[in-house]
Amino acid sequence: MPSGTILIADDDAAIRTVLSQALGRVGYDVRTTSNAATLWRWANQGEGDLVFTDVVMPDENGFDLLPRIKKVRPDLPVIVMSAQNTLMTAITAAERGAYEYLPKPFDLNEVVAVAERALSTPGVSAVPTAQPDDEDKIPLIGRSPAMQEIYRVLARLMQTDLSVMVSGESGTGKELVAKALHDYGKRRHGPFVAINMAAIPRELIESELFGHEKGAFTGASQRSTGRFQQAEGGTLFLDEIGDMPMEAQTRLLRVLQEGEYTTVGGRTPIKTDVRIVAATNRDLRQLINQGLFREDLFYRLNVVPIRLPPLRERTEDIPDLVRHFLTLAQEEGLPPKTVDTDGMDFLKRYRWPGNVRELENLVRRLAALYTEDTIGLSVLQTELTEPAFGQVSEPAAVDEGLMEMVERALSREFASHGDQLPPEGLYERVLKDIEKPLFTISLAATRGNQIKAAQLLGINRNTLRKKIRELDVQVVRMPR
Repeated sequence: MPSGTILIADDDAAIRTVLSQALGRVGYDVRTTSNAATLWRWANQGEGDLVFTDVVMPDENGFDLLPRIKKVRPDLPVIVMSAQNTLMTAITAAERGAYEYLPKPFDLNEVVAVAERALSTPGVSAVPTAQPDDEDKIPLIGRSPAMQEIYRVLARLMQTDLSVMVSGESGTGKELVAKALHDYGKRRHGPFVAINMAAIPRELIESELFGHEKGAFTGASQRSTGRFQQAEGGTLFLDEIGDMPMEAQTRLLRVLQEGEYTTVGGRTPIKTDVRIVAATNRDLRQLINQGLFREDLFYRLNVVPIRLPPLRERTEDIPDLVRHFLTLAQEEGLPPKTVDTDGMDFLKRYRWPGNVRELENLVRRLAALYTEDTIGLSVLQTELTEPAFGQVSEPAAVDEGLMEMVERALSREFASHGDQLPPEGLYERVLKDIEKPLFTISLAATRGNQIKAAQLLGINRNTLRKKIRELDVQVVRMPR
């Protein structure tokens, strides 16, 4: 377990909170201040084993303070943080005796790694940063402005019980955000329970959430606890909330309003103390307009919205993510690897339809299947055969195929009756003709991704799965 006292000086309260939570979680004692005067008093009195200081503070520039600290405490490592990410800033930090320089926005994994190194080797010149050994320390990775803003929001939410709605495409890491809120917040000693609405049959969701009594429905041979009871005192993560049926939405709304629920088949109200974090990759406002999601529930859940950007909007984070996933693969026993410059540039240009999850799967596959120590452009071009830069438009492909099917079906109907109008029931007959091909084309356009196909069609994933079974739909990949 790491030990030592870390002094943090930064006039941004959000940054102080983020650093304090991250460093405190791994075992350090942390003291924070918003000004240089307090930091100087602590250091001059011999307090602290490590310093993190901002450059621009209200009362004094951190670079001016640094030489005075080094004069009275030459072995005290000082890590300088700055949003002025220029070469001269880094040079000035080295000239003034800083142990390390961290540009803002920084990666919290890097912060922990630098602190560990500084405290284990005080007085030694800084070396390039590396990922920490424990992947569970900080689940979110990214230096991009978008991720830094998410860190700021999370820092303000850590000690609250406000409901949070995390939105973003599949694979962007919505559960990681929920886990971070739990792990660094005041409920971290309680359980973290996750449930995916799209993965549970609709008729069983209420039982899964609230539990059921023996005999409450066919097959309920004994009493069962629900996720709310399992998450008592902790955090309940409701993933794919847009797929929750209306009946369950009504019961969830009551829980949020009254702080209590009843089991399925039960009559006695049960008090609950659970923080709710919900997530969706769908447009809930559109679902509200379609009558598929309760507006009052939306406002109860969407107290604090957090949008996770797709990977294509934060490509500057890709190198850090690649190094992180390669490190994890190495810890799992796979040989160490790197990606060369041309390969990394290619990864930054790729569209990443599967977002961070797709990148992680790719990196693990590279680590497992390729013998090269350095992965280059040719290997990545072979692996990423998906249309990388938007050559194929999935909605356009589906629309084009659908129009062809409708035209063929209508032509057959009218041609078979000569000059007479077809008999009544034209809508049902044409729909029957095109339904299976429509599902087939949608799955082909999304390369078998049922989540994306359901979004494309405007239906929930359970309905899609039901249709696939009923119509015996086979996934055939659309030609590139």
